[in-house]
Amino acid sequence: MDTSAKDLKEKADRANPDHKEGPVASAIENYTSKIPSDIFLWAALGSMAISATLKIMRKDEEALFVGQWAPSFLLLGNYNKMIKLSGYETDK
Repeated sequence: MDTSAKDLKEKADRANPDHKEGPVASAIENYTSKIPSDIFLWAALGSMAISATLKIMRKDEEALFVGQWAPSFLLLGNYNKMIKLSGYETDK
């Protein structure tokens, strides 16, 4: 590791020695930890179904827009699951 990268790492370690989350991340985790993981899966499947329906109705731009929500829902669900498994509630 070169000197500048080492200095940057040491500075980052000193900035947050307890590795605590900031207030925004804590608020998001507090809210999302209460949401069942199934909700995100159903939201993704729903957006795919709506997208397919819009495509059949020849509303291509709307179908593409709604279809692009699915990965975001799945990513939020993954984040939600990671927060729950990492013991968010016990970390407070």
